[in-house]
Amino acid sequence: MIKNLTKISLPQVITISSPLILLLIWEFCSQFSILDPRFFPAPTLILTKLIQMGESGDLFTHIYVSLTRIIIGFALGVIPAICIGLLMGMYKYFRHFFSPIIMIFMPIPTLAMLPIILILFGIGEFSKMITIAISVFFPVAINTAAGVANIDRIYLDVAKNYHANVKDFFFKIAFPGALPVMLEGIQMGQAIALLTIVAAEMIGATSGIGYLIWMNYKAFLLPEMYVGLILISFFGYFFSLLLRGLERILLPWK
Repeated sequence: MIKNLTKISLPQVITISSPLILLLIWEFCSQFSILDPRFFPAPTLILTKLIQMGESGDLFTHIYVSLTRIIIGFALGVIPAICIGLLMGMYKYFRHFFSPIIMIFMPIPTLAMLPIILILFGIGEFSKMITIAISVFFPVAINTAAGVANIDRIYLDVAKNYHANVKDFFFKIAFPGALPVMLEGIQMGQAIALLTIVAAEMIGATSGIGYLIWMNYKAFLLPEMYVGLILISFFGYFFSLLLRGLERILLPWK
């Protein structure tokens, strides 16, 4: 039993130790000026600033604003992406219709489309949510369509032989069959959403984690800037764990 525990815990110890070792090296190099502490402040100083900003309450305001934008924008992008992706995978006419549109717009960076988004939706909250939605839409739609296309042919033949209606085919074959690949697209989408919100909040925003990073950079308050970067890293890791947990629940056989 002890041997089994050792086998289980060793990879976890290695996983935890690698970022800690990196932080210790950073701390050492900053404290002894191997790295310029003006540009790479010690992690202990960044942690102190994080606590101070948390005590003031401003930090939680920025976090709340960014998470609200991310969650709503993510939903606005994922829901239509799943629907269109399923239709593309199920029906060739939908695939022929949407494929060229997706192929035209997908290579364009979302931030390059930001001027058009601002013209259409203004500089308010909705434009930032739409920016996230657009960035998330493409990987989820493409992965969902690919998931349906990769469903084993035998399931399609069974549905056809038993004259399954559209509703049954959609919910009992297409959706669960595409789910593994679809979740990979959603996982990719959440990472893109975090990248997008930081850039979107640097333009025409007065709050949020991206605004926090940009304003402190311009003021050369680099410890506060690193606090924002750490928050983005933390939420990226947290959302990744959340989606992996959801995947284990929805796909226990995987």
